[in-house]
Parts: sequence; structure tokens; C-alpha cells
Amino acid sequence: MFYADYHVHTSFSSDCHEEMENQIKKGIDSGLKEIALTDHVDFDYPDTEFPFMIDYDEYMKAFSFLKDKYKNKINLILGVELGFQPHIIKDLEEFINRYPFDFVICSMHVCDRLDLYNGDFFKGKEQKNAYLRYFECVLDNVKNFTNYDVYGHIDYINRYGNFSNKHLSPEDYMDIIDTILKNIIASEKGIELNTSGYRYDLGHANPQFPILKRYKELGGKIVTIGSDAHHSQDICSNFTHAYEILKESGFTEFALFSNRKPHFMKLQ
Repeated sequence: MFYADYHVHTSFSSDCHEEMENQIKKGIDSGLKEIALTDHVDFDYPDTEFPFMIDYDEYMKAFSFLKDKYKNKINLILGVELGFQPHIIKDLEEFINRYPFDFVICSMHVCDRLDLYNGDFFKGKEQKNAYLRYFECVLDNVKNFTNYDVYGHIDYINRYGNFSNKHLSPEDYMDIIDTILKNIIASEKGIELNTSGYRYDLGHANPQFPILKRYKELGGKIVTIGSDAHHSQDICSNFTHAYEILKESGFTEFALFSNRKPHFMKLQ
């Protein structure tokens, strides 16, 4: 039995059609004690088909109603997945401070103002150069922005691109990955173990095992576990693998959040 899923989307996200209540009910049916709703907020997203902007006054009404409705069955965590870009730091800071979030994921879906999902970022780039540039942007992000709790799917880059083999060998980029992880740890932030990579046929979670293990070796302590579910059937998907990977990496517990503060649960 799993305790919590800390990365779940609802129909408030532009790329999700699953109602908030459906996600909550699925979490309850799955035996969860907590579920973090982490809908997308991506200011200045380049693809106008997916604006990734939310009316948070309406969101808070829905969230508060359902939190109270299901309070005896599951603990709802008010989260958000921020799409980071360097030129919107002020907007992100103002947004985060406006609402009583328990948990903030910082992710990068756009690099150099080019969309990763639709492939614009990859145009004209060789695979290794594209992957390296992605990690350079991640490093800039964690150096210049710290108002988050965990960094999301840190090696997200190999989900996309039109390469015949999307494999990313962490060893090829470990110098810069080390620097990224050291910055995250120095800022007293964490990372997430995101199981959606299995659903993208990558054969692994994000980050991959060598990155997660290295994070532990460098002194990293804060790891949340999230499915990145956009459909109710994906809640808790591949969490058995996630628990095994965490243990193999040397972790004995995973992180939960309340009021932006981490606390920890033992891995079973």
C-alpha cells in the first residue's frame, strides 16, 4: 500500500481532462492517505494551444470544498507545478506568495523560450548538444530561483525530441548534473522521483537511478514520489518500482510537505 502521490494534475491543467474529484476518488480507492494536486502554471508558454494558466480563485473554491468533503478519507495537499523560465521570475514569486501552497514543484518545460513538448527546442540540434543545453538551463534555474520545494523530473529532456533513440546516459553529463544537484542541496531543496517515464516507454523513472543515487551520495535528503498523473488510472502508477529504486539508492524515507515544510515517512 502506498501513502501519497505528490504529482497529480486535474482538468485545471490545460493538458488534462480529469476532474479534480475523480483524481481524489481514485487516490482514496488506491489507499492513499495524501494526494498533492499540482496543476500546471506556465507563464508565457510558447504554445498558445496550451496556455497553462489557471483562475486560482475558482481553483481555491474547488480545492477547499473537496478538501473538506473528503477530510476523513484523504489529506489534500495544495500544490502547484511551476513551469520555470528565467524572464518570468518576478511573476512566479508574486504568484507563489499570493496563495497558501503546501508544496511547489519547479519544472522546466521550455528552454531558451523553445517548447520541449512540441519539439521546437530540438530543431537544428544534435542530440548530445540538445541534452547538454537542457542541463545548462536547469543549472541556471537552480542558481537563480529558490522559491520551490522540489525540482521536477530533472532529466525530463529525454521524453521528447524526434531522435531514433531517446536514451540519455547520465554518465555523459554527470559533471553538470553534479553541479545542479549540489546547488539544489545547498538551497535546502529536494527533487522528485517521477514515475511517468515508464508510461513514456523510457523504461525508467525520472531521474534515472544513477542521478538519484548520486543525489543521495552528495547529501540529498528530500525526495517526493509522484506519478505525474493526467488520468485517474495513472495515480500511483509504477510506485512499486519507485520504492525499490529509492531503497537501492540508499534512501530509507521519502518527503511529504505541509505549509512548504518537509517531513518524512519511512519507506515500507
